[in-house]
Amino acid sequence: MALHFRALVVDRQEEKVESSVQTVEEARLPEGDLLVKVAYSSINYKDALALEPDGRIVGRYPHIPGIDAAGEVVKSSDKRFKPGGKVIVTGYGFGVSQHGGLSEFARIPADWAVPLPKGLTEREAMALGTAGLTAAMSVQKLQDNGISPSSGPVVVTGASGGVGTLAVSMLARLGYEVEAVSGKQEAQARLLALGAARVLPREELLPEELRPLDKQRWTGAIDCVGGAMLACVLSRMKYGGAVAACGVTSGAELPASVFPFILRGVSLHGIDSVWASRGLRVKLWKRMATDLKPRRLEELISEIELTEVPQAAKELLRGASSGRKVVVLDSGER
Repeated sequence: MALHFRALVVDRQEEKVESSVQTVEEARLPEGDLLVKVAYSSINYKDALALEPDGRIVGRYPHIPGIDAAGEVVKSSDKRFKPGGKVIVTGYGFGVSQHGGLSEFARIPADWAVPLPKGLTEREAMALGTAGLTAAMSVQKLQDNGISPSSGPVVVTGASGGVGTLAVSMLARLGYEVEAVSGKQEAQARLLALGAARVLPREELLPEELRPLDKQRWTGAIDCVGGAMLACVLSRMKYGGAVAACGVTSGAELPASVFPFILRGVSLHGIDSVWASRGLRVKLWKRMATDLKPRRLEELISEIELTEVPQAAKELLRGASSGRKVVVLDSGER
């Protein structure tokens, strides 16, 4: 008997893109080693763009978006995974070049799956998702460069966004003195509750005239914004400081000079969670179940149904979303 299940399907007719919850047959899923019964997914910026006509994310229609998923293996042709095991799926081509996690079932290559670590539920894993993995990679990069809590204060830009919020919480849990930068006044109380020592208004880091070198302030930084914000952060780093750059919400240009690098020994590290090695993923998901598990994670979660995803995506694109939207999938054969 053929397996039928619900999925959010995006389709395009000329210049018009429409999304709807449809009944899908297993035969429409791509080839892969694992068939996963998805318990939870989440909403990310890429998912929101996939629902837009000019999002430039989807290359082929009809398409099932969703760059994150957590669920149970029901079929496996790979000896590393047995039916009944719980897995997390993020990155690679999931939800972009092939059908993704906003579906009750997904089929993937085994190398794309990470075992759900002890200490983390499927729901919590999707509250973290790609955003959490990106934040964890950024924290790990600072630690790899010798930036410890005793080194001095660190800054997180775009702190009210998904990656920024989780990065603030992870760093605070590790004992860092965190300064969170946000343009949203309403986010201040939440960021302080997550452990930020101070919340700085975005305008404070965007002076009318950007100096190549400014007063030294931070030993480490996680920048989720890019553009002029990243340039300003670089100019204020202490000698030997490290910056992890993981976002471009303010633009891809970098109006900075080489002075922070050659006069203060500052290092700039790019963070890419899409093609990160599987070994690093396994390591960081284990950390996110232990020492990097964000404080008050439950308070960041809002559950939505599959039918509510299009509206949630629009809110995300216009900057009206907060916390982490976890999509509940009522998986089951129909």
